Amino acid sequence: MQTDFKILSLLLAYPEAELQKSGPALKVTLNETSSLDATYRDRVAALIDHIASHDLFDVQEDYVTLFDRTRSLSLHLFEHVHGESRDRGQAMVDLKTMYEEAGYETGTNELPDYLPMFLEFLSTRTIDEARESLGDVLHIITAIHERLEKRSSPFAHAFAALISLTSEQPDEALVRELLKQEEDDPNDLAALDRIWEEEAVTFGGNAGENSCGSDRLRIRLRAAVRNVSPPQTQTVDLDNSKSTV
Repeated sequence: MQTDFKILSLLLAYPEAELQKSGPALKVTLNETSSLDATYRDRVAALIDHIASHDLFDVQEDYVTLFDRTRSLSLHLFEHVHGESRDRGQAMVDLKTMYEEAGYETGTNELPDYLPMFLEFLSTRTIDEARESLGDVLHIITAIHERLEKRSSPFAHAFAALISLTSEQPDEALVRELLKQEEDDPNDLAALDRIWEEEAVTFGGNAGENSCGSDRLRIRLRAAVRNVSPPQTQTVDLDNSKSTV
């Protein structure tokens, strides 16, 4: 399962030429080490093929349109539950603290709630710990998966695989709340600029007011539903070798 999280982390990060070249190796690793059922393993392999076989510029453009310009598909977890509220900054402090207490070093300037980073962190935990933490964000993963399925996006395969890795069921009420949110137009760049101007995140917020920890983090992850923001790059370690994507 740990390898599955590493592979999915790579596939959900911004696609670069190195990732395309690694396609065959990723498929070998997937086939030899994955704990996914055959159906989901095939779907992840299909996403690998999609990224590796298409023009890199087209894959990057598709990624940016989906995850950078579409707020309801944001790969920053806290944008879905806290939006631009000040709670988002404190929630990220809690998550960063959880990483540090577990001895996990991010090695990137990306925000701690970036899904590929979160998945890389899960790859360092025990199976039970990883499943529990994944269950905390399952409503977000499920909502994004449904939206991607409606778009017939191959990136939906990664989210389907994530859902299959936990034995839990998503909170349907939270999923419905997320799916009720109006879809934004990824081509409305003026509106996107306004969002960025209005939503400066204070990393740390009121960090001294309350203790941090996984229990508080779990509450924040299941908080009132909202959304917003964009991902970039990540360095991950697959088979003990660094790979930047």
